[in-house]
Amino acid sequence: MGKTTKLTKSAIALLIFVFAFSTSLIAQEGTSQAAEAEMKSAFGTVPAMLKLYPEHMRSGAWEWFKSSQNPNAAIPAKYSELIALGVASQVPCDYCVYAHTTMAKMLGATDAEIQEAVASAASTRHWSTVLNGNDVSLEDFKKEWDGILDYLKTQSEGK
Repeated sequence: MGKTTKLTKSAIALLIFVFAFSTSLIAQEGTSQAAEAEMKSAFGTVPAMLKLYPEHMRSGAWEWFKSSQNPNAAIPAKYSELIALGVASQVPCDYCVYAHTTMAKMLGATDAEIQEAVASAASTRHWSTVLNGNDVSLEDFKKEWDGILDYLKTQSEGK
């Protein structure tokens, strides 16, 4: 194939890409407005965390947010919020701690459950620090842990 043919094919491919990309951005602009209307309907406002997304990404961020808050999820919403609170505590993110604490409470979490979620996250962070800081081999850890699980299974079957 000649150099001119290669350049022509490359130019055509580039033009197709630019056209497709710009068309999708224009389509997303309308989708962004629809997503914002949906956010206002759901929350009474467009939350700052979503408003701060670039406009061409906003509708995708909204879809992702909705899918992570799905009522048909395998993990019930209250427990999902408690998990998120544990993560937020470790990041740490004051915004997230506030949002996940208040949402967990709204979903019925007790103060004891909130304290336990945070303590569980702290425990995981603690033992991670001990293992990583002492450069414990992951393969050795897995072998030991699998042995512990086997032992526990055997013990529980004997009861």
